[in-house]
Amino acid sequence: MQIIVDDLTGPEIAEFLTAHVAELRAISPPESTHTLDLDALRRPEITFWSLRDGEAVVACGALKALDAEHAELKSMRVAPTHQNRGLASRLLEHITAIARQRGFSRVSLETGSFDFFEPARRLYAKHGFTRCEPFADYRPDPNSVFMTKRL
Repeated sequence: MQIIVDDLTGPEIAEFLTAHVAELRAISPPESTHTLDLDALRRPEITFWSLRDGEAVVACGALKALDAEHAELKSMRVAPTHQNRGLASRLLEHITAIARQRGFSRVSLETGSFDFFEPARRLYAKHGFTRCEPFADYRPDPNSVFMTKRL
C-alpha cells in the first residue's frame, strides 16, 4: 500500500469520494455537513492524498492551508473494508508530518458530534488533537466537534 498525492481525476477516487460525501450527508444535517466534493478539493490551497492498495483507493485525506501557520485536516476516510488496520493512523501521521515540513505550527479539524464519529474523535485524540473553539469560517454548532494540534 502506498500514499500518493492524488490529482482527483481518476474514476476510483471519484467513486470513493462520492460514497464519502453521501455517507456524511446521510448522517449530519445539511447545515452541519462540511465535507468537500471533488471540485472543492481541487483548490490550490488543498493537497489531497489517497492511500492505495494496488489501484484501489482504501483511504484518503487532505490538508487545506488556512494561513501561513494554520492548516485544516479535511476529507479523512477509510473504506469500511479496510477499517481497524491502522490505515487512518498511518495517513494522519503522513499528513501531519507534511504539515510540519511545510512550516505549519497548527493543524485543526472539524468532525461530527454524533456517535458515528466517536472512532474518528478517538483517533484524533490518540494523535494529540484536543478540542478547541471553532476556527476559520466555522461557527459554534452542536453537531460539530472542533479539534486542534500544535506541531
